[in-house]
Amino acid sequence: MDKSNFSAKGQALIDLYAEMAKDGYDRTDGTRVAEAFSDFELRPYRESIAKLFEQQGIKTVLDYGCGGSDWEQAGFDKPDKSDGSGKSAKDYFALDAAYGYDPARDRDERQKVDCVVSFDVLEHIFISDVPAVLRDMFSYAGKLAVLNVACYPAAAKLPNGENAHITVRAPLWWKGMVDSIAVEYPDILICLICSKGWRQSTAFPNWSGDMWQNNKTFVVEY
Repeated sequence: MDKSNFSAKGQALIDLYAEMAKDGYDRTDGTRVAEAFSDFELRPYRESIAKLFEQQGIKTVLDYGCGGSDWEQAGFDKPDKSDGSGKSAKDYFALDAAYGYDPARDRDERQKVDCVVSFDVLEHIFISDVPAVLRDMFSYAGKLAVLNVACYPAAAKLPNGENAHITVRAPLWWKGMVDSIAVEYPDILICLICSKGWRQSTAFPNWSGDMWQNNKTFVVEY
């Protein structure tokens, strides 16, 4: 959604993230990071996501809150001790197109796509703006939404000294929040991955509102 549609605190946060993207940020351990939010956070999940994309016939992607991730850059799948394939993320996932959105970097390529991916973004959103952001994400997804949320404090600090993960909640809190919005977009399959620590991730079973309605029972498990 546009910056003007965020709450006053949400707009102020975007300004702080823009400052971090431009000037870098301080970490809680006292060190300084010059290049902010440029890690391709989706990379460690690439194998499972590639299978999901193939199953769902995903050909176009919107990276919501993309930071500095470059879907066209070669070497996406290059592990630390391997040459990898040398492919870009776009080629690795056999996509026709990949778009990005990040209001802190004045990048807005939002459009209807097969899949919206959002990695390590929602925990940076002011709590009162989370429902509206989820609705905005889902409004662009034709088939699938893949969301990864960090449920622990960040190593990064905001320019005002606060922790950069400003909405830290338990995985079931996020599941409930996403459930409450997913019912409005029943055709979208949702993959929710929650991390309780660095590279300590657990995925909920993929679900959609249509799956709830087609279930033979009234009880819907997680």
